[in-house]
Amino acid sequence: MKPAIALLVALGLTGCGAANRLQPAKGESLPVAPRGATATPTPKQLLTATPQQRPQRSDELMTQSQDRRSDEFDLPPR
Repeated sequence: MKPAIALLVALGLTGCGAANRLQPAKGESLPVAPRGATATPTPKQLLTATPQQRPQRSDELMTQSQDRRSDEFDLPPR
């Protein structure tokens, strides 16, 4: 019985998420434009991740083994 109640409560809470567009709080404004920018970014632009923040994954599979190249910086300690 308790798992069923917990499930109902969890399902009820999933509908509590905000479905409205994000806006600054009343009386507040968006952050100032970054240095060198010509305009203040919109909320959508601020929430969009750049490729540097979310790099693409490389799924290239190795089809045959390959020798590693030498590492010039793998030096013994002094």
